[in-house]
Amino acid sequence: AASPIASPTAVAMYPTLSVFTLAIGLVITAFFFICEATSSRKNRSLGIELATAAVASVFLGFGSLFLLLASGVYV
Repeated sequence: AASPIASPTAVAMYPTLSVFTLAIGLVITAFFFICEATSSRKNRSLGIELATAAVASVFLGFGSLFLLLASGVYV
């Protein structure tokens, strides 16, 4: 007997998760842009830039996923 697929998080938490993960992703993205605009070419580090961009991308990706799930678009 197969068991139905269930979400690891409660459906009622989708809107809250989307708001928090999107907010965190936007704050990290803003930090990334501020660092890029204020640092000189000599002080930039490719590793820090890639790490910051990757973390922001993960948070914005999960935020978009939870926003779609909260609005009823099951992907």
